Amino acid sequence: MVPLNLIGDFGGGGMLLAFGVVCAMLEAQASGAGQVVDAAMVDGASALMSMMYGAFQSGFWHNARGSNMLDGGAHFYGVYETADGKYVSIGSIEPQFYALLLEKLGLAGEELPHQHDTRHWDALKQRFAEIFRSRTRDDWCRLMEGTDICFAPVLGFDEITRHPHIKARGTFIEDDGVWQPAPAPRFSRSAPERPAPAVAIGADTDIVLAEAGFSAEQIARMRTAGTVA
Repeated sequence: MVPLNLIGDFGGGGMLLAFGVVCAMLEAQASGAGQVVDAAMVDGASALMSMMYGAFQSGFWHNARGSNMLDGGAHFYGVYETADGKYVSIGSIEPQFYALLLEKLGLAGEELPHQHDTRHWDALKQRFAEIFRSRTRDDWCRLMEGTDICFAPVLGFDEITRHPHIKARGTFIEDDGVWQPAPAPRFSRSAPERPAPAVAIGADTDIVLAEAGFSAEQIARMRTAGTVA
């Protein structure tokens, strides 16, 4: 699957640019001088991947896709299909979390290879896949949510706002039937303002056309002809 553009455009680009601007403003308070903030997406994305670059050079990470602990190679860190064609995710890296995962999967009493023995990861992934396909996503949620397994259901866009944790956090806000993420991060003293409701299509047409030099009569004729909304 092609990944979303979160790392390049938003993480390595917009987020790092915003961070750079704030850093430059703080530095200017001490130096009294301004400077250019050079924020490139490739630099920001590379900075976000520093851990992986270090892991590769230490021998912990390998080029082969799907062969590493955090990219789907490990049986205890990945996504599994359920009986109803939906998916759940697990991330039981720590030994106590892994032990709990085995317990919930009904494997606690079996003699299994060591968790980090990569020679057996493929076989264990197949075993886990068979078990996860034996129940629905909701069944697994009832069994695993709220535990230390590091478990979560994979949700569609149409399900996100209804998830209990998301609702309890107030992660999304809604205005006039349109939902969007609430401002983040949150502050204990200076709460951010709630975003304004979505603007109706055509609400700014007259203003934009007037700024472009069109007269009121011309704008009226365009509206009558259906040229603009």
